[in-house]
Amino acid sequence: MTSVTWGLLCLGGILAATSPQFGSRNRQMHSSRPLIPPVRPRFEERGSDEAPRAETFQEDQPGGSRGPRQDTGPGARINPAPERRRATEADSGAIRSNCRNRPIDLVFIIDSSRSVRPGEFEKAKEFLQDMVDSLEIGPGATQVGLVNYASTVHIDFLLKTYSAKSALKQALARVEPLASGTMTGMAIKTAMEKAFTAEGGARPSSENIAKVAIIVTDGRPQDKVEDVSAAARASGIEIYAVGVGRADMMSLRLMASLPHDDHVFYVETYGVIEKLTSKFRETLCGLDPCNQGHNCQHICVNNDYSYDCKCRKGYVLNADKKTCSFSDTCARGHDCQHICVDTDDSYICKCRKGYMLNADQKTCSPSDLCARGHDCQHICESNDDSYICRCQEGYRLNADQKTCSSSDACAQGHDCQQICVTHGNSYTCRCGVGYVLNMDQKTCSRSITCAQGHDCQQICINNGDSFNCKCQVGYVLNADQKTCSQELRSEITQDACMCEAQIVFQKKVQHAIQELGRKLDDLSDKVSLIEDQQHN
Repeated sequence: MTSVTWGLLCLGGILAATSPQFGSRNRQMHSSRPLIPPVRPRFEERGSDEAPRAETFQEDQPGGSRGPRQDTGPGARINPAPERRRATEADSGAIRSNCRNRPIDLVFIIDSSRSVRPGEFEKAKEFLQDMVDSLEIGPGATQVGLVNYASTVHIDFLLKTYSAKSALKQALARVEPLASGTMTGMAIKTAMEKAFTAEGGARPSSENIAKVAIIVTDGRPQDKVEDVSAAARASGIEIYAVGVGRADMMSLRLMASLPHDDHVFYVETYGVIEKLTSKFRETLCGLDPCNQGHNCQHICVNNDYSYDCKCRKGYVLNADKKTCSFSDTCARGHDCQHICVDTDDSYICKCRKGYMLNADQKTCSPSDLCARGHDCQHICESNDDSYICRCQEGYRLNADQKTCSSSDACAQGHDCQQICVTHGNSYTCRCGVGYVLNMDQKTCSRSITCAQGHDCQQICINNGDSFNCKCQVGYVLNADQKTCSQELRSEITQDACMCEAQIVFQKKVQHAIQELGRKLDDLSDKVSLIEDQQHN
């Protein structure tokens, strides 16, 4: 082969290796297109037998370079450098419009188990606040909810809860960790069934609002995640999984949407989780100036075609508008008894709930004067800088405004024979059933009524405080006004002188006498019973 031919072959190889139209470096995976078009990072090409990789970050090492980690060992996660794409002016406008105008229903699912130390949890919250800072928040824009989980699941706030960015960031700052356990599957299920619902503030599918869940965890799930994640994705939720430290990569891939290169992220510690902020900003909003490169020491915030630098909490931006200086004067040392609050280059002292700041503006005293001591007999209630006394139910405050007396006049003593009824500061007497109040309005006498006992042979009828006796049909009241006798009606159709008529008459009389004797016995038994009750 001639030297010219060899030269052409070499030139072709060089062009193939350097041209952006050749090689595997610029291939993109499209197995499942995300609901929100992401800016895809480039990945080093890998063999078909390698496991899917996630973008990996590590902490800055002293004297070393910053940015993504480049592992070299077998099976190491390769960290690709972010693709530096420059959009045209028209493209930039389209991206900004999508970020600013296309709303998202976004739910954070945060692992707050005991393995996440307090300082790490604060870093995670700062990461969430930085992400929210780059989004347009409101009912017509992006809505944010948060599901907090460990061994249990707690919805800290729903999509509909906050419509202002400032209130949302304050709510994120107030999130508290739960306990041990990592029930990630249960947290995804709760987000799907409660957070991404119309009751929770999610907008209907007819509005074509993207539903996005971002899971942040540092451990291996203690429950099943594959099926519930598949169900969530099938319901239209796009899932991003962020693993920290000892997070299980296989579980992250089981949870996340496809392609995994766009939906699975990994950081070595919570200390570098903020490096993912720009990644998610690209994913949720499109390309941003900060991601194209900046010289902010701490935080870069997009501002249309440019960006502004901000500092982390406890720092202030220097005059160069790029670097930051430590501003946490409280951390330097203070003499506040309770709470120190930074204010620009100085600080002020505040007191915990239930205390007030003393005149020295440093120490605190209980604002509950009742707690300091009082002379109220019953109830002490704080009232600004003093207190007032109150009485329990059924009592009234005496003239000394401290002691209490029973407002129940009957309870204080009465001379009613039977029942005392309180009326304001006085009382009246009443009698029990079967008794009437005497003229002295205090004692009671027994009222004679049928219910209290009577000596009527047949029927007793109440008559005011007394009663009358009556007889049943076919009987007449005797002269004693109590007993009854059967009416003797002539039923004899035969001659009265005949023996048959006399026999019939004798039987009638005999039957009446027997009936009268039986009723007298019944009456005697009732009288005896009433007398026994009165003696007892």
